[in-house]
Amino acid sequence: MKHVRLLSLLITCCALPVQAANTPASAPAAADDKPVAVVNGVAVPALYANFIRQNRQKRNMPPEALTNEAIKDGAVTAELLAQEAVKKHLDKDPMVAAALQFQKTELLGRAAVEDYLHAHPISEVTLKAEYEKAKTRAGTAEYRAEHILVGSEKEANEIIAKLGSGKKSKFEDLARKSSKDSSAGNGGDLGWVLPANLVPEFAQAMVGLKKGQVSRTPVQTRFGWHVIRLEDTRKFNFPEYDKLKNRIAGELQQQEIGKLVKELATTAKVE
Repeated sequence: MKHVRLLSLLITCCALPVQAANTPASAPAAADDKPVAVVNGVAVPALYANFIRQNRQKRNMPPEALTNEAIKDGAVTAELLAQEAVKKHLDKDPMVAAALQFQKTELLGRAAVEDYLHAHPISEVTLKAEYEKAKTRAGTAEYRAEHILVGSEKEANEIIAKLGSGKKSKFEDLARKSSKDSSAGNGGDLGWVLPANLVPEFAQAMVGLKKGQVSRTPVQTRFGWHVIRLEDTRKFNFPEYDKLKNRIAGELQQQEIGKLVKELATTAKVE
């Protein structure tokens, strides 16, 4: 296993990432075929320097690690260690060979994904439409809610009966004692939440409550039976488009990749 750990270290330090679709290179590739270095007679392609630079930038390495000299040193180090591994026939080790093959498979897979995304770009119109949908779903208000989750309607009704006026301190005590939810330790407090981020049954019951009010009947969801208390509400300002654009694009790209994988799986023979 030590050979595989060594290989992982080399991949981390000197990996050759595939450039993302529609993303300009961090540094341009060499205009000619002049190698970045020649190590024991082996030419190290100039393009390797670009790969190493991109990898280091992704890892937020300091400026001194991104100088031309530092990048060249990285390329030379990688080649020296690779040559040493071959000299000791480590490339023939079954685990190392398998790891190398898997790395190649992963890189080819990434290339296929990036090629697909390049051919199926997400338009600005689509991004803005998705943003407006998310904004509408989020609504204009956040809710500070508390709840007690139990396993049966009978238990929930018993708790409602005990609460009476819905006094906050009493609700919190019962939540700590009876609730099966992870929020029990906080007295059932869920913090500020958006209805769109909750299961529909819970959200509908919550938004129908007034400040300080407890649900009069148990609310059933797939998690169990809830007794809900609304602590407060406040205005919610949805983030601007530019702040969410990249996140939305990433989510839509993941959906596109899912379509690709599903399509390939449908026509593939997997035994």
